[in-house]
Amino acid sequence: MAEIRFGTDGWRAVIAEDYTFEHVRAVAKATAGWLLRTGQAGGGVVVGYDTRFLSDAFAHAAAEVLAGEGIAVALASTAAPTPALSHAVLDRGAAAGVVITASHNPAHWNGFKIKQASGNSAPPEVTSEIEEAVPAILDGGGAPAVDTGAAHAGIERFDPSTPYLAALREFVDLEQIREAGLRIAVDSMYGAAGGLTAAAIGEGASEVHELHAEPNPAFPGMRAPEPIAPNLGELMRLLAGGGHDVGLATDGDGDRFGLVDERGRFLNQLQVFALLVRYLLDVRGERGAIVRSITTTRMVDLLGERHGCPVIETPVGFKHLGPRMIEEDAVTAGEESGGYAFRGHIPERDGVLSGLLLLDYMVQTGKPASQLLAELYEELGPHEYDRVDVTLREEEREAIAEQAAAAEPLEIAGLRVVSRDTLDGYRFLLEGGWWLLLRFSGTEPLLRIYAELPSTDQVRRAIEHGRALAGVTS
Repeated sequence: MAEIRFGTDGWRAVIAEDYTFEHVRAVAKATAGWLLRTGQAGGGVVVGYDTRFLSDAFAHAAAEVLAGEGIAVALASTAAPTPALSHAVLDRGAAAGVVITASHNPAHWNGFKIKQASGNSAPPEVTSEIEEAVPAILDGGGAPAVDTGAAHAGIERFDPSTPYLAALREFVDLEQIREAGLRIAVDSMYGAAGGLTAAAIGEGASEVHELHAEPNPAFPGMRAPEPIAPNLGELMRLLAGGGHDVGLATDGDGDRFGLVDERGRFLNQLQVFALLVRYLLDVRGERGAIVRSITTTRMVDLLGERHGCPVIETPVGFKHLGPRMIEEDAVTAGEESGGYAFRGHIPERDGVLSGLLLLDYMVQTGKPASQLLAELYEELGPHEYDRVDVTLREEEREAIAEQAAAAEPLEIAGLRVVSRDTLDGYRFLLEGGWWLLLRFSGTEPLLRIYAELPSTDQVRRAIEHGRALAGVTS
């Protein structure tokens, strides 16, 4: 029997291997059981899906099981980004949300995300309860056959994009962006956020040029719909050729964000989060806690110190960041994956809103992204970063973990190691606040090696040192 486990955000598996209709129905049945046991079922469930292969059919199957358990279901009438579904949970006062998506994973994967009533990713204590219920459901023959006629009577169809766009318009002064005369390129990576940035901005002096806005479950021309430099070659070439002021990108389900400046240079996720924090503190005048994952930039800590804003560190994943954001009423939360959330919206990543806020930063300051980054570095000093993903066989994982756990280097990239910890992976803290981290992905069979140091050469050396510490060479 396949082992169904929720990782950093949701359960993900390869379609037709472990990700089957039987297993989706079993997870939906377990989700219904959690809602019924905790007395939340009366609030109903929002169900949505992305543009991946069979996502709509998997969403229908999940909705039928939930409705068959007597739970009112609002099922999206079309593919929509995950933040739109998280917003719908809040907007409709639902008890939970289910999103059929594998986010940024390669095309042959799909997944099952669960949102709580607050719109954030379900925390480990919830997903563990659901995981534990699945084997008994499968051992008992799987989710029982559903009276589809009766189930459909309990399923409402709705459009999640319209209220979501209205929420974006309330959060950002889109009129100023619309009339700023910007030439904006948007790469939706064939995913669920296609067309939404243009729809939010509307027609005016600014123009939006879209790449890959049409759905395509094969995500052609890219390893995976993740908005990082290796997957954004066409967008970067377009900007490098001139004629555009900025490039924005969103991942397969629209909750991650990537940025390309007017010169065609990709700004990494740590640079983008620092820019967003600086914008929120300097331009919007926000104050309060800032929540960041272990893998993101310490520039945020420096900005927090300068503005009297505490910075709270969590393990990777919005299942950790979201609850802390709610608890602290934090200004923002962000992680290295390119996921950023903002107070007053939803306690969950939103790639479309992140892009609109960067546009507002440019409009409010009259400066391009390259100049905003240069000013950030002038204020805080250079912070360089890289992440290398090493594909693993499952049988290698234990040996690599043992080797990394036993590593006790005295220095890395010429900097003294001052401490090490295992908050999420194997982290080596270096003098000056710099760091190297070895961590297994929670969504893919990968070892991720991350480093943030003052120069690109030191980052390269630290990454190579990380490979040696883990005993991997490719």
